[in-house]
Amino acid sequence: MPKIHKEILLEQERFELRPKSGGGLLSYEVWGYLDNGKTVVVRYNIAYINHALYRGDNGRVLGFDNAHGFHHRHYLGKVEAVAFTSYEAIAERFQNEWQKIAGRQRRPKNE
Repeated sequence: MPKIHKEILLEQERFELRPKSGGGLLSYEVWGYLDNGKTVVVRYNIAYINHALYRGDNGRVLGFDNAHGFHHRHYLGKVEAVAFTSYEAIAERFQNEWQKIAGRQRRPKNE
């Protein structure tokens, strides 16, 4: 009989970004369990929210989650399925993408 694992909230964080970093908010919510010292992610929702860039979808410019039974990416209101290898790979992709988006919004030092 397979072992039943109790799902717990592994991470829930929000970071406000300064305007010089592109502005907006980063939100992370990750659920899972520990199995023999290894973290197993079951559900996740990570998002870059910036109402100055996009007002639709509650300001979610970019996001990744696995709600509705599949892994997908949100970008400016559009949703597309993404290949899933691991949560860590998705989180790294998210980091790279939001930094590129926010980088376009940074003000030059002269202003």
